[in-house]
Amino acid sequence: MKFIIEVIISGLVTFVLSKILTGIKIDHVGIAILFALVLALLNVFLKPILELFSLPITIVTLGFFLLIINACIILLASKIVDGIRVDGIWWAMLFSIILSIFNSAVQAALDKK
Repeated sequence: MKFIIEVIISGLVTFVLSKILTGIKIDHVGIAILFALVLALLNVFLKPILELFSLPITIVTLGFFLLIINACIILLASKIVDGIRVDGIWWAMLFSIILSIFNSAVQAALDKK
């Protein structure tokens, strides 16, 4: 149940961010929730593999390469889900940072309950 709530809230935050950031376009809220679900699945299955293979460059860049990995996962999710457009890796990186902040706050609020 907690996972479903997190995905719905993440989808709503995604939709709001698409209205604020000009480089992100989402057709409607349903697409945003589907995008959040695909993003969550990619983060569970693909992100650990990418982090493992990029460990040397992540160490050299003191962890900043993880921002590139997050941006690439967002770009991949936008290619999978129709109805969402991300204009480039810089928009994906900014979107990733803001979405991570909101998701951390939501997870902290849900963990308190």
